Amino acid sequence: MSTKITKDIEIEDLVNVLPDAVVYLMEQGIRCLRCGEPIWGTLESAAKEKGFSDEDIEKFVKDLNEMANKN
Repeated sequence: MSTKITKDIEIEDLVNVLPDAVVYLMEQGIRCLRCGEPIWGTLESAAKEKGFSDEDIEKFVKDLNEMANKN
């Protein structure tokens, strides 16, 4: 995988490079897809909207990169 996932990645791009991110983010309480309509914006903005801290977001980025590197 050549795309490094950062907190600034657009949700749409994240789902394209790592489809499993949808399930991971749902497990964290961030729904990327609601009623068939994707949430637009960055990973950071989606997490902040749900009240997550910068430390939480750093963990999401780390976990998502680890998931991506396994594929």
